[in-house]
This record gives sequence, C-alpha cells and structure tokens, in this order.
Amino acid sequence: MSWSDLERLVADAETNPALQQVLRQCHSHQELLHTVRKLGYRLTRADLQNAWMEHHNAAEEQEASFVV
Repeated sequence: MSWSDLERLVADAETNPALQQVLRQCHSHQELLHTVRKLGYRLTRADLQNAWMEHHNAAEEQEASFVV
C-alpha cells in the first residue's frame, strides 16, 4: 500500500490533462488500479477505499457544519 503514491497520482492528475483523460476512461476500480500501476503508481484497492472513506467523511463533516 502506498498512500504517498495516491497523493502523487492526485497531484499529477490535477496538472496533467492527458493523465486526466486516461483516468476518466477507467470504468471500474479494477481497471483504474491496473491503469495506474502500469503508469508506475503503487496503489492498492485498500488505498482507493481509504481515500473514498476519507473523502466521504470530509463531505459529511462539511455538510453537517451547514446544518446548524
């Protein structure tokens, strides 16, 4: 598992339109993992799950702060 590789992938994708296009063509988590591994990022299914959970929790916290 490499959380730092996930962070690097996100940073690279934010600045590289070609990489964004490649990632958008992935239609499943498995295809995404296969693609990013071919590109040299060492990600696991757990990395994606953890990132999704972190994003989901942050969105819930932000939403809860508006409901006061």
